[in-house]
Amino acid sequence: MIGFQYHSPTSLDEALSLLKEHGDDARVIAGGTALVLFMKQRLAQPGHLVSLRRIPGLDNISATSQEARIGALCAHRAVETSPVLRETVPLVVDTFRQVATPRIRNMATVGGGLVHADPSMDPPPSLIALGARVVLESTSSQRDVPLDEFFLDYYETAILPGEILTGVVVPAPPPNSGSAYLKFLPRTADDYGTVSAAVLLTLDGNGGTCKDIRIGLGSLGNTPIRARAVEAELRGQQVTTDLIRRAAEAVEDEVDPLDDFRGSAQYKREMAQVFVRRAIERAASNIRTVPA
Repeated sequence: MIGFQYHSPTSLDEALSLLKEHGDDARVIAGGTALVLFMKQRLAQPGHLVSLRRIPGLDNISATSQEARIGALCAHRAVETSPVLRETVPLVVDTFRQVATPRIRNMATVGGGLVHADPSMDPPPSLIALGARVVLESTSSQRDVPLDEFFLDYYETAILPGEILTGVVVPAPPPNSGSAYLKFLPRTADDYGTVSAAVLLTLDGNGGTCKDIRIGLGSLGNTPIRARAVEAELRGQQVTTDLIRRAAEAVEDEVDPLDDFRGSAQYKREMAQVFVRRAIERAASNIRTVPA
């Protein structure tokens, strides 16, 4: 690991000023579970690290009946154990509970994981399915970016130079919605899944027709993927076992997985069908009424 200067600002303004001052030679660090590994492997060689640890407010979790807000500095474990999030967006809690091991979840942060942008991570598919957006701040502006537009390529996001991801906003599911997150994990618990699928399914007032559906996928391309073709097959239709099975077949044309030690590209395409179908079925079985 090369030498670097470590900065520990106590306000967001100070952190943003340091990023602006040092430009491309600066990187933000929170939990460090990904960045430190990259630095050891010389895949990242910043001359300045700007820590977020002493900035107040970035580890807050709050919710209203309309949405939940999760600070970028929140550890995965804090999300997993939050009663506020369990009540408002239970899919988020269920998903973060499946990330690696408790040791990792106690260190890794929500914002750091999203900025890392590994397409095999657990949270992005569920956050995409829920319609979440990230909050990006710089010295001159603040903007919200939908998560299904945030990931651009392998380890590449829509963050602009000088911006810091300060939080995630997750809309509460509408009434008559059910959700599920499933992944296939053939190796150890701290490995990434071979495939993963998250679903938010909303039925109409009569209970049988798909009013809306959002599906997020992981480990099946250079970025997390929103399965829009599968969604289109189901939206506005009576949800049946046969329809779910036929709709899941459309996922093969939406994914572009790589051959690796977790499986061949063709194997992952076939597994994507299986897990999309299972996730939709699980979401349908989890339908609950949420106060409007």
